[in-house]
Amino acid sequence: MEISGIFTAIVIGIVIGILGRLVIPGRQRIGVLWTILVGIGAALVGTAVAGAFGVADTRGVDWIELAVQVGLAAVGVTAVERLKGRR
Repeated sequence: MEISGIFTAIVIGIVIGILGRLVIPGRQRIGVLWTILVGIGAALVGTAVAGAFGVADTRGVDWIELAVQVGLAAVGVTAVERLKGRR
């Protein structure tokens, strides 16, 4: 992976993390850094899942891949919030 690919993954991860956070109702008690990390992870895993189902490369915007990524980010933000709340 080239440096441009890493930079793109970080930027997309930030957006995915914020969208995942917006999907969850109520206030989340996790920091911005956790949101970004969860978003980056969700973007990478979501791309792999979409590729496994054959919907990663479509014409135009990959809406299914984006939905998978945002869903995974929402699950990730919820999981991190619950894990941090148990301390």
